[in-house]
Amino acid sequence: MAKPSKQRSQKSLQTRYLTVGQTARILGISPSTLRLWENVGLVSPARSSGRYRLYNPDLLEVLKRIKYLRDVKKLSVPGIKEVLGENRPAPAGPNLNHKPDIGPRLRKMRRSLDLGLVEAAERAKISAGFLSAIELSRANPSIATLQRLASSYNTTVLEFFDVPHRSRRLIRPNQRRSLRTSKGVDIQLLSIGTKMLECMLFRVSPGAGSDGAYSHMGEEFIFMLKGTLEIWLDELECHVLQEGDSFWFESNVGHRWFNPSDIEASLIWVNTPLTF
Repeated sequence: MAKPSKQRSQKSLQTRYLTVGQTARILGISPSTLRLWENVGLVSPARSSGRYRLYNPDLLEVLKRIKYLRDVKKLSVPGIKEVLGENRPAPAGPNLNHKPDIGPRLRKMRRSLDLGLVEAAERAKISAGFLSAIELSRANPSIATLQRLASSYNTTVLEFFDVPHRSRRLIRPNQRRSLRTSKGVDIQLLSIGTKMLECMLFRVSPGAGSDGAYSHMGEEFIFMLKGTLEIWLDELECHVLQEGDSFWFESNVGHRWFNPSDIEASLIWVNTPLTF
């Protein structure tokens, strides 16, 4: 990682973020509760160069909302995720009214592999209750969860969605298929029917991201069109990508990412081979 990027990232973290202890005191909860909320995919805090969890003001507001939903509304984790997903504003763009219902498809795929709910959840490193809620369309999985499920089912994330399989060389802007995770991330397919690569346009809302780390085979390339994206590799390298930056990495390195700014991030993301 280049030294200027590291200095810029550290400066940003120092001036805009709270530690676990500070955040826990503000919310009146224990640090272990914050770690639990991260582990179940409710939030995805940043990390300092020393791998300490850090929380910005926007994430603090999300945490207050989570605490309210848990303590006052008595919602479970899947219920909280559903409410948070419904309250996220949808980004503007073509074909954004497509919200695929992947629950039935996931259940059919799991059963075709003769996998029980508990075994499939263990493979994907999520709870059986959360997987059940996803299959019943009562919870919205994050990008990281979708990736882990795809790996567990020996397929790709695109197989979870209703995507045309017929190859198409030219795709007009109004012909793009959009996949929305209800986690503030909208993905538009820029290529259909390719054999070795996947090219996508990502729009990431402020504070949104992968909601966890994932890894798979291959290589990935990112070109930033607008905004900021913070990406962590194996929780050791932190890279802050801004408009005009290009970046690549090996996909077998654990990676998670999020938008730390207050404006939407837009970027071209290319995977090879077909893994998404």
